[in-house]
Amino acid sequence: MHGGALAGWLLMALCAVSGAYCLLRTRTGTGTPQERRTARGEALMGFGMAAMAVPAAVLTPPEGAWAVYGVVFGAAALRALWSARHGSHHLHHLVGSLAMVYMAVTMAPGAAGAGGHAGHGAAAGGAGGVPLLTGVLLVYYALYVLRSAGHLIPAGTGVASFAGGRPEGVVRGGRGGVVGSATGVGTELTMACRLTMGIAMFAMLLTL
Repeated sequence: MHGGALAGWLLMALCAVSGAYCLLRTRTGTGTPQERRTARGEALMGFGMAAMAVPAAVLTPPEGAWAVYGVVFGAAALRALWSARHGSHHLHHLVGSLAMVYMAVTMAPGAAGAGGHAGHGAAAGGAGGVPLLTGVLLVYYALYVLRSAGHLIPAGTGVASFAGGRPEGVVRGGRGGVVGSATGVGTELTMACRLTMGIAMFAMLLTL
């Protein structure tokens, strides 16, 4: 029971930090309007996952909270579906939003096998769900995590090649010196946040 609560707190912290960073990206004034809209969607996902991961021993959500989750992320899924016309990355947002709706429906009071919060479902005996759908989502997020990790691992390693990592170009200055790029660092932080939320989603789905 203690281990389940600790895992819930860890998931909450990771998702909240990731959501805060994504929200910060919308305030920096950099990037295109499309990138800022993407950051807002990722911030919503991060904070939503953080709220869902709070251990129920600390905070039991009211009955209507799960309906709110379903409506909010259902709307986010429709928006992601519409935005997918402009970029394939929005398809990942669509999957994530639908996964949140699925978990909200599964965790709602009265749902078959409902056992409580996703963040502590393992400790509460599991929350049920549709095994086939849960399995498909787990496979998707496992592959997503491996691919995202491959992009962060330095090129040339066996792990990076296995996970689909690509060599990153090196930016050089006028005299051949390596120039540190703030844009490159920001891109790596963004990828790290997406990786973190992918791992958190995988962990939450495991509790179903």
